[in-house]
Amino acid sequence: MSERFAVKDLITVGIFSVIMIVLIFAFGMLGYIPILMIGLPIIAALICGIPFMLFLTRVNKFGMVTLMGLILGIVMFLSGHTWIPIVVFTLCALIADIILKMGDYSSVKNSIIAHGVFILGVFGNMLPFFILRDYFLGAIAESMGNDYVNVISPFLTYECLIVLVILTFIVGCISAYVGKLVLKKHFEKAGIA
Repeated sequence: MSERFAVKDLITVGIFSVIMIVLIFAFGMLGYIPILMIGLPIIAALICGIPFMLFLTRVNKFGMVTLMGLILGIVMFLSGHTWIPIVVFTLCALIADIILKMGDYSSVKNSIIAHGVFILGVFGNMLPFFILRDYFLGAIAESMGNDYVNVISPFLTYECLIVLVILTFIVGCISAYVGKLVLKKHFEKAGIA
């Protein structure tokens, strides 16, 4: 097995990056409902498990997951977020890649944990709300109104951030486990996985 990326590998990364971007952005629209904005990382963890596990059936080279994380981070940046998603998504994807490599890209347990870590990259979008809370609350008040800010501001604490990270990781692992079951039941019968 060559360690260099083939064109097929890059196409695979591109296709699954688009799938993840569409899912994250489509469900990200739920952020217009104030309380759901806080729960967006958990929602992303829930919906991305199946496509991520399907992606892993095509991954056999170190760096493919990292490249997908970099692409997701760049798209988040280009869509109006800060530069932080580039760093956070790439770092989480790199850690997920290392976890997958440790399991020789065939360990179910490592695959499930890798998704839990990978999906934490969505916090690149959320960290500025917690770190620069007052600045972002002012910007949100201008665009979404004070009622929106009044609903979300009590949740923008470091304690809430820690709880969100833990819940996102747990939901990411559960979602990946469900994804593995779905792959086994449906995609393998169809010859896709």
